[in-house]
Amino acid sequence: MLSPWLDDPEAEATLARWSAAIGLDLHRLGTTADAEEIKDTAVTQPLVVAAALLAARRLDVPPGAPVAGHSVGELAAAVIAGVLDADTAVALAAVRGREMAAACALEPTGMSAVLGGNPDDVLATIERLGLDAANRNGAAQTVAAGPLPALAQLAEQKPDKSRVVPLAVAGAFHTRFMAPAEEALREHAASIVPADPTRPLLSNADGSVVDSGTEALRRLVAQVTRPVRWDACMAMLGDLAVTAVIELPPAGALVGLVKRELKGTATLALKTPDDLEKAAVLIKEHP
Repeated sequence: MLSPWLDDPEAEATLARWSAAIGLDLHRLGTTADAEEIKDTAVTQPLVVAAALLAARRLDVPPGAPVAGHSVGELAAAVIAGVLDADTAVALAAVRGREMAAACALEPTGMSAVLGGNPDDVLATIERLGLDAANRNGAAQTVAAGPLPALAQLAEQKPDKSRVVPLAVAGAFHTRFMAPAEEALREHAASIVPADPTRPLLSNADGSVVDSGTEALRRLVAQVTRPVRWDACMAMLGDLAVTAVIELPPAGALVGLVKRELKGTATLALKTPDDLEKAAVLIKEHP
């Protein structure tokens, strides 16, 4: 995940600083660790934020360009928007990952993607089974979360014209089951002094543009128990007349959703430094 971005001494030094601060060897975890080890939520979350930020520092993002992130990606978005500095965001991601992993261990829960189907029927089925619509991703994709027996029922009683795909996650993220993590995150965030955004920052809570650093931080904390409304974020991108989207690493899933939901929008999944030239061209063509 990180190897392609460690091609200069500054990136190496930055990663070493983050590793020392959070007590995780991000260099090893992001370069030579096996897939099983980095599946741990406590590892995945700081790794994802680190990867996004190492790539973002190589991009010349135009002033005023909106930024948005999905779930933990909101932390990287907050850095690009000027709300948090990179060190603070990685530290926050480490606390978030550790505490969400601990919350997952309290009760056997999980998540399943519901693909296709009538959106109203999908939401009604999820609610009837006592599950939560933890991610409403748009493009006919909703993620249900909650107790494993209820998810098994969902697979058996799936909505018409839909399919249900169990996700390889530790538990029911973005639901009431993450309440202990939210409390721990709130305690950690009490010492953070955020700045007001310097560019439009979209919130997973409802897709709105947040113009206060204090409110942005409050939402980042609260979001661990609330649904990710990526559908609303994409709707706001449309309202803001965005014509091109660049997804930071690890990239691919979000630009796929954008392609299906915001047809005609140019997209680029920034996976390695080899893609930076393409990103620069895209930015120039879509000022």
